[in-house]
Amino acid sequence: MQLYKHQQIKIYNTLTGQKETFKPINDGYVGMYVCGPTVYSNVHLGNVRTFMSFDVIFRYLKHLGFKVRYVRNITDAGHLENDADVGEDRIAKKARLEEIEPMEVVQRYTVDFHKILDTFNFLPPSIEPTATGHIIEQIELIKTILDNGFAYEINGSVYFDVHKFNETHDYGILSKRKLEDLIHNTRELDGQSDKKNPQDFALWKKAEPQHIMRWPSPWSDGFPGWHLECTAMSTKYLGEHFDIHGGGMDLKFPHHECEIAQNEAAKGQTPVNYWMHANMLIMNGKKMAKSTGNFILPGEIFTGNNPNITKAFSAGVARFFMLQAHYRSILDFTNDGLLASEKGFFRLMDAINLLDSLKASATSSIDINKWKQSCYDAMNDDFNTPVLIANLFEGVKYINQIKDGSVSVIDTDLSLLKDTFQAFVFDILGLENSSKTDSGTVKLSGTVDVLIKLRQEARANKDFALSDKIRDELAAVGIELKDGKEGTTFSVN
Repeated sequence: MQLYKHQQIKIYNTLTGQKETFKPINDGYVGMYVCGPTVYSNVHLGNVRTFMSFDVIFRYLKHLGFKVRYVRNITDAGHLENDADVGEDRIAKKARLEEIEPMEVVQRYTVDFHKILDTFNFLPPSIEPTATGHIIEQIELIKTILDNGFAYEINGSVYFDVHKFNETHDYGILSKRKLEDLIHNTRELDGQSDKKNPQDFALWKKAEPQHIMRWPSPWSDGFPGWHLECTAMSTKYLGEHFDIHGGGMDLKFPHHECEIAQNEAAKGQTPVNYWMHANMLIMNGKKMAKSTGNFILPGEIFTGNNPNITKAFSAGVARFFMLQAHYRSILDFTNDGLLASEKGFFRLMDAINLLDSLKASATSSIDINKWKQSCYDAMNDDFNTPVLIANLFEGVKYINQIKDGSVSVIDTDLSLLKDTFQAFVFDILGLENSSKTDSGTVKLSGTVDVLIKLRQEARANKDFALSDKIRDELAAVGIELKDGKEGTTFSVN
């Protein structure tokens, strides 16, 4: 019998503002859509954190025996700066600055996105559709919304009529915003005079002559609005009514609010039962910003080539660090936090590596079944990974106690202990045993640190020949030393 029949999940539903018992539309099946990246730059660590949260949710649902269709899109048509209706398409802007084709930008950063997620040991989604691959579906959706009287065309562009929609529906139901407040707080912007109201959003935009990414439509050569693509793709692959829609907290308004409005205007029903939102990631207590230097790219974590961290960290350690915060909590990314997580991660792995050497006894003095259920209880409570990790360390204590003989377990309990660690640490949290991977990032970092110290001693003793030899031999194996004001760092080429 499938585990989901015995394990009852509660999910915090942003739509209702409370935890609800999860009941899929079709028994044993789950449809889940998560808003993917706009591929105009390297994937941000905040995005990685969001996708990691839903990777764990995906893994847990699969573990419970659900057949999960997980759809995560790629936005490759771009959208306008600040999600407004005027400005320059982000992908087109990047292409212009680098003097390449927009689809070269898309290809480069889609590859980067997949590479980073693979490094963090993400499972691929069931379907990964692209916005440009679904232009026809988006055009057809616009036609339906127009036919139903909730949109209008003007000068080749089509806008969603928020005020008309709000007469019979509740625009703001997800974000708990009232249209009257939005009207009061809206500034009239230059270039938006085509719209009946500033709150209306674009379904289709007529392309300016210089706009490269354009497609023919009944209204003009142009491109779809950002909000439209997710409505078109989610409903195509999951049906007009599906179980879970996820994304970052920043997407709640206006993106997800607009998705609900579009779906209700076109299909006459709300699209999603459970809306889930992952919270922000900050760094050193502040918002990440390139302008202030309070910023790190995911790949820099693995090389240590960033002034905000003191060394390189493995992807497993970084993943473990992120999962120690609940997905609805703000996560503060710090060097101290990573260092502490590294210790905890290896303590966990060292304990797991002891499991095969443990000996069973004739009796059990601890309740392994109860401990196992506590792990399920944590995940059943809105996918509470920090509580799960705390419970796993209770299991680490059991392992060490069995090893030193202070507690005993029978053969079946020992097998249960091993299986539970396998399930929750590797299958659900998606961690990898450091001794079973060949990355060796942490050990490498430690070794290089020793060589850097030896080189510093050599330079202090004016033994420049030895200093240069250490630097050159490291360079020969792809490790580049960089001397700076803050000391010597290294990167792996």
